[in-house]
Amino acid sequence: MKNYKAIFAFLLLLLPFMYACQQGTDVVESGTYQGTVDEVEPAKTEIYVKTADNKRLELYFNENTTLTRNGETVQFDQLQKGQKVEVEVNKVGQRLEPVAVRILE
Repeated sequence: MKNYKAIFAFLLLLLPFMYACQQGTDVVESGTYQGTVDEVEPAKTEIYVKTADNKRLELYFNENTTLTRNGETVQFDQLQKGQKVEVEVNKVGQRLEPVAVRILE
């Protein structure tokens, strides 16, 4: 019984940590949004963008996604956490397809 209490107490302590690690994403209507790159996943060519209204967009690049800076095409590895970006997305079901990502700074 003593072990169960210790395990239960440990799980209770772990819950806030698990909640903090789980960052949800939001689905928005098709359109153009500005925000900050919150996370870059190079292996998946995926980025997360935090918008001004505190939405977190999950964007998987595809073969049609354009990535530009100052009007010129750049490679995915130019994206970094904290950059200001403008993203044009199409809502397809419950996911977002990035049409264009423009690095603003």
